[in-house]
Amino acid sequence: MTAGSLEQLEVVETVVIELTEEEEKIFQRLLDVVHHFDLGTTLRVAGGWVRDKLLGEQPADIDIALDNNMTGLKFSVKYAEFLVEKKLTTMGEKQQEKGKKQEGGTQLIRCNPDRSKHLETVKMSVLGRDIDFVNLRSETYVESTRIPTMKSGTAEQDAYRRDLTINSLFYNINENCVEDFTRRGIDDLKKGLIVTPLDPKATFLDDPLRVLRAIRFATRFNFTLSDELKEAASDEKVKLELCCKISRERVGEEINHMMSGRRPVEAMSYICDLGLFYVAFAFPEKSNPPIFDNYDRCCVSHIEAAWNFAISVHNGVSHPLLDEQRQLYLYSALFFPLRKMFYLDEKSKKIEVTRYIVKESLKLPACLAKSVVDIHAASGKFTEFLLLLESNVASGTLMEELEDVYLELPTDTLNRVCAGVILAEIKDFWRVALAISILYYYPEAENAFSQQDRLKEKYMEVEHFITDLGKVN
Repeated sequence: MTAGSLEQLEVVETVVIELTEEEEKIFQRLLDVVHHFDLGTTLRVAGGWVRDKLLGEQPADIDIALDNNMTGLKFSVKYAEFLVEKKLTTMGEKQQEKGKKQEGGTQLIRCNPDRSKHLETVKMSVLGRDIDFVNLRSETYVESTRIPTMKSGTAEQDAYRRDLTINSLFYNINENCVEDFTRRGIDDLKKGLIVTPLDPKATFLDDPLRVLRAIRFATRFNFTLSDELKEAASDEKVKLELCCKISRERVGEEINHMMSGRRPVEAMSYICDLGLFYVAFAFPEKSNPPIFDNYDRCCVSHIEAAWNFAISVHNGVSHPLLDEQRQLYLYSALFFPLRKMFYLDEKSKKIEVTRYIVKESLKLPACLAKSVVDIHAASGKFTEFLLLLESNVASGTLMEELEDVYLELPTDTLNRVCAGVILAEIKDFWRVALAISILYYYPEAENAFSQQDRLKEKYMEVEHFITDLGKVN
């Protein structure tokens, strides 16, 4: 059986992971160290690597868990001794020229609970690949913090302490087999089900960040959240703990992973359906106009329309959005309904609510917050520009920025001047602002699915007009 053929998996013993040549060499080298020193240690590849291999994907990282009271630091010392005894410490000149790290070179990564790093890890270079080593652990929580107390544990205890069953699988290098200590990880992987190893409410109360991680993994793999998990995630006490225990930086990182992932619309829909929108996207106090309950649904509706429009326009038809442009497009679409909302800071200065959410609530870079606000402003001017192109009616903010002399210009020249004004303000993100503007130009645009061709045609018309100016690509 090859990796990825999950429909055939029945019991752990029948699961076979197909290793790459590099992985075989790495695992054999590590086993050689264990056997050479008679360490009695079982080497297990943990979590995501096993999950991804069984799903037919090639994992980026290899994390190895060690038993028998063996720590990553102790193992790295033994590995170094092995290299010396076997005279494997000297790298060839060709390897050094390629910039590969010194074989056996180590880096101690200490605990950093604020970054969800609860275990001390050793990162070691093995045959040119960085591998993380950590000892198996059990953990206990106290109510006031999400930072657990750790101690050495068994493989089964380590499996049950993990966030999801699909992330609790081990690949036993010594025995060349997959281990499913929760007895449901493989089955959940087959079913495409997101489940916690232990009671979901207790799991989320221990570490509420796992709520967002569950959503991220569900949308990454197009899996389904279990009913019990959804009920726990919607629990008011869990929401309160998510607000109190989790830093805004960690919330922002998870949201950004979702927005950069394969299914951002589904992720935002889950957040909305579970009642987490105002938890994830904390609004400032005394927003003007006041916050209404339906803002979450409205925001999700906008990002859904934007996502479908982007697929329609950019799949082989128009200039594709780059990663940074895609990120700005999705955030701009999600927060488009909030574009006219402001609040007063401590100096009584009016600040856009969108800027606050991106910069303060999600703790994303200030430049990202500024760009989203700028795109909202530019999209408004693009809307005025569309009106000018269609009906030769010059009005709004865009016209106010032009001197009276320009308004006397021939129509075609005036169109070019107006386009130049917008481009000067929004620069490289003009396609993002144009797409946002096109999508919401018509009053019925929120139900844009029935008029994709119409909107795409208008987008292409304006894009060609701008590129023909010769000022942009």
